[in-house]
Amino acid sequence: MSSTLARRAAAGIARALRPSAPALEASAILGALPVPVVVLDADNRFRFANPPAELFFQLSVASLAQHTLGDLIPTDSRVFSLVEQVRATDAPVSDHDLVLESPRLHRQGVSVRGAPLPELSGGVVLTLQDGSTAQKLDRQLTFRGAARGASAMAEMLAHEVKNPLSGIRGAAQLLESSASEGDRELCTLIQDEADRIRNLVERMDMFSERPVECAPVNIHEVLDHVRRVAERGFAAHINIHEDYDPSLPPVWGNRDLLIQVLLNLVKNAAEAAPPVGGEIHLMTAYHHGVRIAVPGSSERVDLPLQISVRDNGGGIPDEVRASLFDPFVSTKRGGQGLGLALVAKLVADHGALIECDSRPGRTVFRLSMPIAPAVPVSRPFPIDA
Repeated sequence: MSSTLARRAAAGIARALRPSAPALEASAILGALPVPVVVLDADNRFRFANPPAELFFQLSVASLAQHTLGDLIPTDSRVFSLVEQVRATDAPVSDHDLVLESPRLHRQGVSVRGAPLPELSGGVVLTLQDGSTAQKLDRQLTFRGAARGASAMAEMLAHEVKNPLSGIRGAAQLLESSASEGDRELCTLIQDEADRIRNLVERMDMFSERPVECAPVNIHEVLDHVRRVAERGFAAHINIHEDYDPSLPPVWGNRDLLIQVLLNLVKNAAEAAPPVGGEIHLMTAYHHGVRIAVPGSSERVDLPLQISVRDNGGGIPDEVRASLFDPFVSTKRGGQGLGLALVAKLVADHGALIECDSRPGRTVFRLSMPIAPAVPVSRPFPIDA
């Protein structure tokens, strides 16, 4: 089509649409947008919020109407200077890569755009684009790469190490029978070290590629099992709190592997929590999930079910956060650094996401899981990412 014809076609479409445009209510249009949108009055009170904004702030429209912006985020946030600049210049203003941190809110990489609303004295329209979704996907690709690296290492170790290791151990046993007292001690040392290396190789073998058999799983039954195991063992000195959404549908996963994942996360939380006043919070919720591609196909899966494990420990050091899920990375003295690498591998095998937010006094690991496919869902569809 020539450019002239294209312009004529566009003009025709515009003329056809123009008569129906006044019938559309602004609130309906804003409500249909996938981006959080709020309207603030001159006192920074919420006068409007669309459904994505409710999810962003984790509050309903009715609850938001009872709050000011300062109730939800610190008043020294750059958002407030943006809002004042919009009012002062009577022009749109944007800011990017903001951190919105408060007891009820933890958002990173947020882009905020403000524009004046002439119909409301001092009114400002804000759109908030949460960059954490993209960050989740980037981190998940990193975790999957780490899992694949661990899988390749497991296969190499199993093939190249276990067989000659058996020969070394057998030779040490033969030498032991005819060796002197001092040499027998060395033979025993060789056997013990061979056994230690074999055990490490067998642990690495857990990373090998195996298909995961999935079925509908009641995640609250899994969490209850994990809690009981923890309270009777490694977390006997820790207060474990539960905050569950009882209406959650079953997740699509492998029950035994999910127990393994959550036991590992709870054990890490128990070790990180202070010996006195240590707390672990187990939480479930339904959130707008992201939609990710299933490896090896064009299919995409929704991940709206969120399972969280939170502790009140000292937090994860900055220098290891980027490689937290890599094999042999550990913050514990004597740790082998395979626990979280295995967690990342098992989560990736489920086609799920795992993320970690940490600061002193608050570390949260979040799993975003798919719904069992046979379960009908009446909640809003998640946003494509």
